[in-house]
Amino acid sequence: MVWLRGIAATCLMVALAPGARAGFETLVLKDGQRITGEVVAEKQNALYVDLGYDLLRIPKDQVVRRASAAEADRIAPATAGGVEPDPSGLFSTGMLRATPMKELVARFGEAVISIETPSGKGSGFIINKDGYAITNSHVIQGETRIVAILYQNAAGGLARRRLEDVEIVAINPFFDLALIKVPLPPDLKLNYLVLGNGEDVNTGDSVFAVGNPLGLERSVTQGIVSSRSRNLQGQLYLQTDTAINPGNSGGPLFNARGEVIGVTSRGARADMADNLGFAIPVSYVKDFLRHREAFSFDKSNPNSGYRYLDPPRRQRADAPKGLARPRENSATQPAAAKPASASTAERR
Repeated sequence: MVWLRGIAATCLMVALAPGARAGFETLVLKDGQRITGEVVAEKQNALYVDLGYDLLRIPKDQVVRRASAAEADRIAPATAGGVEPDPSGLFSTGMLRATPMKELVARFGEAVISIETPSGKGSGFIINKDGYAITNSHVIQGETRIVAILYQNAAGGLARRRLEDVEIVAINPFFDLALIKVPLPPDLKLNYLVLGNGEDVNTGDSVFAVGNPLGLERSVTQGIVSSRSRNLQGQLYLQTDTAINPGNSGGPLFNARGEVIGVTSRGARADMADNLGFAIPVSYVKDFLRHREAFSFDKSNPNSGYRYLDPPRRQRADAPKGLARPRENSATQPAAAKPASASTAERR
């Protein structure tokens, strides 16, 4: 009997005969492959599957779903590389193939944008071909003049494209999420990101972030998931040692397959701690998008929670007449006050 350590890189499938034993199970793996056999042992970190001629050890963190042999035919195919639109029509989900980070950055980097407002900068990412994007609420809160900067692959490098008049669609300050819409010129075709499955995230998984920390555009940082459920002020966050700095806010946190598993939101101050970054889990993002009508933004409606009023604009460059001071006349000036005594001056 040969013990196999780990999951074979090649596809391993075992077909079941019509009269297969009822104790057989089908295991769906993260990369979309399926393994069918009898689970003869279940340890803390692994499952042992009897294939009839060998035993296969499968790490639990690689298993997405377990189903009986009778249910296996009803499981929707989860082939790696398949992307499906969400019923909301606003974003897509899927299971991509594990790819080197360098290739993932080149493939999905165009969908990460820089967001500029009169008061600062942040990051965001495109979620569909119509120009809808996700960012943090605190990046755009209190602003109505929002600019999105896109970075498109061109000969010799990336080309910056500045798009103004970005629209705020929905905003949820409690979860620190905002949905915006980037106006698209007719000649612009956007690349967009795929939202992953938050249940697949485990402590120790490799992750990376793309954003604009401190205005340094297109910065890539890498790390691992330090905790998948960190409670901060009543909300769960993904804790990561990926470097997160001001300007990363609103950008995507990717897993090793290039799926978005979180929105980078906050980090520890440099004078307090190192390698403490936090991201909003993708499950919160999906709920926010599916129920976006509840958080619809309307700056003319005071019941929307926020009302932004623009200051009046000056129509003329010269000073207003009402502010002109009359020329002082020496004859009407009051007499100079007597100097204070030495003792009084010392007390002051």
